[in-house]
Amino acid sequence: MAGLMNVFDDIRLADEEIFQTIASSESVRIERIISNGQASPEGFYYDQDEYEFVLLLKGEAVLSFDDSGSVRLKEGDYLIIEPHRKHRVEYTSKPAIWLCVFYR
Repeated sequence: MAGLMNVFDDIRLADEEIFQTIASSESVRIERIISNGQASPEGFYYDQDEYEFVLLLKGEAVLSFDDSGSVRLKEGDYLIIEPHRKHRVEYTSKPAIWLCVFYR
């Protein structure tokens, strides 16, 4: 099948997280993120204009929110982060593979 790809192909581990846009339109962006033990810088919180559907495909991670504490994710866990809900990455395993869908 032409165009067939696999989200687990070409997994490279690096000192920095790897962000890869899989597909996008005016209102939706789908990214694969490969983490290798990274966390957000101390005191930094993401504050995004769009919704974010987060699915952890492989590994483990901990996200924290400025309004409600932390959540530990394991393989297969997902959540939706509302616009402007401040959050940060506290921990990622080596590796952690995410599928994130940003939408308006």
